[in-house]
Amino acid sequence: MQEIGHYIGGKQVAGTSGRFADVFNPATGEVQAKVALASKAELDAAIAAAAEAQVAWGATNPQRRARVMMKLVSLLNRDMDKLAEALSREHGKTLPDAKGDVQRGLEVIEYCIGAPQMLKGEFTDSAGPGIDMYSMRQPLGVVAGITPFNFPAMIPLWKMGPALSAGNAMILKPSERDPSVPMMLAALCTEAGLPDGILQVINGDKEAVDAILDNPTVQAVGFVGSTPIAHYIYHRAAENGKRAQCFGGAKNHMIIMPDADMDQAADALVGAGFGAAGERCMAISVAVPVGDETADRLIEKLLPRIEKLKVGPYTAGDDVDYGPVVTAAAKANILRLVDSGVEQGAELVVDGRDFSLQGYEDGYFVGPCLFDKVTPDMEIYRKEIFGPVLSTVRAGSYEEALGLAMDHEYGNGTAIFTRDGDTARDFASRINIGMVGINVPIPVPLAYHTFGGWKKSGFGDLNQHGPDAFRFYTRTKTVTSRWPSGLKEGGEFHFKAMD
Repeated sequence: MQEIGHYIGGKQVAGTSGRFADVFNPATGEVQAKVALASKAELDAAIAAAAEAQVAWGATNPQRRARVMMKLVSLLNRDMDKLAEALSREHGKTLPDAKGDVQRGLEVIEYCIGAPQMLKGEFTDSAGPGIDMYSMRQPLGVVAGITPFNFPAMIPLWKMGPALSAGNAMILKPSERDPSVPMMLAALCTEAGLPDGILQVINGDKEAVDAILDNPTVQAVGFVGSTPIAHYIYHRAAENGKRAQCFGGAKNHMIIMPDADMDQAADALVGAGFGAAGERCMAISVAVPVGDETADRLIEKLLPRIEKLKVGPYTAGDDVDYGPVVTAAAKANILRLVDSGVEQGAELVVDGRDFSLQGYEDGYFVGPCLFDKVTPDMEIYRKEIFGPVLSTVRAGSYEEALGLAMDHEYGNGTAIFTRDGDTARDFASRINIGMVGINVPIPVPLAYHTFGGWKKSGFGDLNQHGPDAFRFYTRTKTVTSRWPSGLKEGGEFHFKAMD
């Protein structure tokens, strides 16, 4: 059986801790590989090596670092199919979804080709008599990225691109559930010209995470995952004097106004709610139609679309809309939450709990579930399900619908579907959520804007990708410079009065 180790010093190495985790094929439930779980000693050694390598990399001019990103873009395009297949095999998402995963990460690397522009400082000539003032953006040194299972290509690329092009070395600790793609990305970075030791991929569990958080050489930590873990990492990093940007859970609402194009809204909800089996932090998990008539029309449109969804393994190609969830534990939790919704009085309009696929009975498949008449006190409304489950909460007015999204503890993404410009402007202005879509169901910003949620969806002042990423991975140093001027007299240098 394949054993996946770590990527240290520009090559794959075996783990030495003696501890391993199983890597499953979500479609079959079979163990397909074992991944090494690093010890604290392994982490500390990798960090020390990264710190040594970073000195020369940080002194390399930004344009040369950007050329590595340019080459990496070419290699990612070259290996797109290979990366997507490996991603689908371990995660379970369809090949089109897997390619989208790689593509959205690649776009951030494209943005990082412009690192020299992003790293420019400011200059003031003659800030005082004979005084100039200027600022420099300098790398932090060694930084870390702790990334989740649901986007094993995109989020590592979001972390490594800005960090590396800004002159840092990075310790990447990906999810142990699907570790192959991050290892492949590291090899592509080496092929692109990244010096050995600048990107170290260390597989592991909580022991590895704590070793990163407690190591004084690591200056900053970026994390994406659940809110409890985001909160834990943010606080422990802060206690150890590190910068941290930690992104957690979500419960994204989509408000459907009576004037909305109902076909467009239904199509959007099916794609945003059930794509990638709902395992996306920007998935729409709550539909909020305004008025019972709107709700009835929406449910009528949703039903045939949801019933036509095809669930299966990624190997079935274009005939599949979404695949299995990532683990048996994830499937069990989703089914438990669906059961709780039924027990608490919600109407289960489409019931996917008994879904089974011939030949894949041991896979982690969950059929699509649609709830109607969900209320805010129900567990399925309050908690992030992270599965193919869409809850419908009927609102009596626009203000009630707005209040539902604003009062929820999560604030990652939201959307409104309407033909009314005034309503859309009011919604965008008042909503206390980080990313907003207007007739766009999953409002993930492009690479040159910033990505981040509010409330319990995000901890830290700076977000992912865009200009915020370069601010996060650099320190600003401001220099005030005074050069005395004088006249040569008799071979000696006489200073003029400065004031």
